[in-house]
Amino acid sequence: MFTSQTSSIQDSFDVEEKDTDFDNEEIMAYNQKTQLNCYYSIYFYQSTRSEAADVKVARSHRRTESTTSEDDFSLSLVDSSLPPEAEPELRCYISRRLSKGALLGGMGNIATVELSVPEQAVGCYCCLLEQERSPDQVEGEGNGDYVVCFLGGLELDKYVQGLKDSLSPELPNLETEIRPYLSRWYEESVMHIHRVVQLVQGNISYLLHAALSHTHMEVTGADERTKADVARFIKAASLQGLVQEDTTASLCKAISEDSRSELMIDCSSSPPTITNAVSNRFCDDWIQAFLNAAERSNPFLLRQILENFKLKAIQDMNNLKRFIRQAEMSHYALFRCCLFLQGCGNGDVLLQNARAEHSGMAEACSIIRVLEEFLSEQAQGAAH
Repeated sequence: MFTSQTSSIQDSFDVEEKDTDFDNEEIMAYNQKTQLNCYYSIYFYQSTRSEAADVKVARSHRRTESTTSEDDFSLSLVDSSLPPEAEPELRCYISRRLSKGALLGGMGNIATVELSVPEQAVGCYCCLLEQERSPDQVEGEGNGDYVVCFLGGLELDKYVQGLKDSLSPELPNLETEIRPYLSRWYEESVMHIHRVVQLVQGNISYLLHAALSHTHMEVTGADERTKADVARFIKAASLQGLVQEDTTASLCKAISEDSRSELMIDCSSSPPTITNAVSNRFCDDWIQAFLNAAERSNPFLLRQILENFKLKAIQDMNNLKRFIRQAEMSHYALFRCCLFLQGCGNGDVLLQNARAEHSGMAEACSIIRVLEEFLSEQAQGAAH
């Protein structure tokens, strides 16, 4: 049960991720690429065919045969950066997803698609943007929705929602506003993880630990984009939204009372100077995975590594909670808790979260105190 953390990193790649359709072999195929191109496409989607809508959409079409029709909807190309031979393949894929009801309004999903592009298989994010309609608007009278696709990256719900107010049936701002916005998606929404890893290099473990432990952070001597990149990385690596809200609140309150815990990153020097840096074996064991993916300029894989890092932390947290419940009735389970914390390399973070979550449970708190004493004795023994 208590294998080394290095092997657990590889094992975590075999876990099927929620909201993804790619598997381990597809991810590793990306790993062989030294550079990934990025693309976008936007389509006008109508649940029923109407002549008026066809006229309006046709104003934006730049290619022939750019509409795919099904029995109950039509999908028309508005703009795309894909090669001409690849775009119809993507449109057919989206049509199949729409036919199955697999695209829900405002909820993007990720899949790996094979297209006539140099990469052959690329990560594809698709989102259906539903337009607001007045109650008296008749179905089919020029009204419709848009399907936005970004190929090569992940986690783009927030970015695609920023496009919503710019879309209208006539699309007069396609050249001046929509196309430039679509073209920046990769740089703005995917590359920030890569930029942060390149910035701090082997010190990435300090940021990972800060994210898991809800440690406050301040970045100085950097431009606004770098500050935003680091903040987004910390948020992406944290378990916010994945643990109970009252647990997060308790942790943040406890940490805010200890000013010494604030992580300081001074970017005025190269490499940046990091003050109050804390890490552990769990976070250290992920350093090489991040550095390898960054060296290959593969932000798609970087994002997947970050998600697997969080997944492993959550699995360990759930295991500890189960052991604590068992330890209330069994001394052997308490012994298993000690072995688990010793082996996982993330005991300080796990116990910090467990202490906050079980703050109102006297028996659980007493067990956690025993476990904290155990870890403290282990650390002192290692120091000597």
